[in-house]
Amino acid sequence: MRSIKNIAVVAHDNCKEELLDFVSCNRDVFALHNLVATGTTGRLVENMLKEHAESSGHDSDITVTRLQSGPLGGDQQLGARIAEGRVDVLIFFWDPMQPQPHDVDVKALLRLAVLYNIPTASNRSSAEFLISSPFFSSEFEIKDCGHFEYVNRILPK
Repeated sequence: MRSIKNIAVVAHDNCKEELLDFVSCNRDVFALHNLVATGTTGRLVENMLKEHAESSGHDSDITVTRLQSGPLGGDQQLGARIAEGRVDVLIFFWDPMQPQPHDVDVKALLRLAVLYNIPTASNRSSAEFLISSPFFSSEFEIKDCGHFEYVNRILPK
């Protein structure tokens, strides 16, 4: 059975072109799902999809929910969506060679993705593997990794 996923797409500035190419090359796959993106990445993805649709004479069949730009809170908004169970897959092309002014937000986002056991791709190769998985478009239950036992811990008196 086909399952619609909520897919978050994010890219640092030096990785945006690679993410745009990845989404463009796989737009038929992404058309079956919901996309959410941080501000600038979302705008660029929307524009690219719109241009492709216009050049092919079709309406764009992919909508992108845009959050704030990453440094302006978009990474935190995305992290909140992960914690709320509203993100199924995170594709985040980040630049390991370029320090970011919001590195702590990036680290928090990646931490939440691991904590909530969200499939995550951090580069083109891992993203290709992820979307080619048979689980990508079928039902898949994300397993609890046991981190939430912390909430029910007994505190000393």
